[in-house]
Amino acid sequence: MKKHFFIFAITLGGIAFLQFGCDSNQAARQPTEQPKKEMTKEEQVVRGKYLVTGGGCGDCHNPKLMSPQGPVPDTTKLLSGHPAAIPIMPIDKNALKPGNWVLFSPDLTMAVGPWGITYSANLTPDTATGLGAWTAEQFIKTMRTGKHLGQEGGRALLPPMPWQNFATFTDEDLKAIFAYLQALPPISNKVPPPASPDDVAKMK
Repeated sequence: MKKHFFIFAITLGGIAFLQFGCDSNQAARQPTEQPKKEMTKEEQVVRGKYLVTGGGCGDCHNPKLMSPQGPVPDTTKLLSGHPAAIPIMPIDKNALKPGNWVLFSPDLTMAVGPWGITYSANLTPDTATGLGAWTAEQFIKTMRTGKHLGQEGGRALLPPMPWQNFATFTDEDLKAIFAYLQALPPISNKVPPPASPDDVAKMK
């Protein structure tokens, strides 16, 4: 009986040793997780252009030229926002009533709805009228909070700006978008501030 117990104990010990050896070998074969490589400035710009283009930012922030196929981007003013020199056309005040139509200007850089008037911002790195004085941190906070400059109590980003979509992006992607915008040619274009429904109601 003792002999059988001794053999049984040796067998269990052998199995445990083999199991430990297999686990150790498997752990040794597991690839160690490499630290994520930070993108270079050039890589950020390329990534940012991809995200800005795919995200449709130019649909509203690009001034347009009218063509036989409809409005097309003005490539000399990319992402410079609503052209400040364009006069505002007469507005149907019914668009201010919830549930009615939302209006867009012919070049899609201005929208009118129950919130008032939104003018697409100048996203170029012009210091006086664009994002030239912004930091990447301010840009990320703006996209995360929907508040201008990411400031608590700051004015809200109004429709049709889909900041809620951009809030789901990683910091890495938002930094890439900002890097691309900062790499654009700066264009001086002072976009008007948003207009409230009361301001719109007073317009002729």
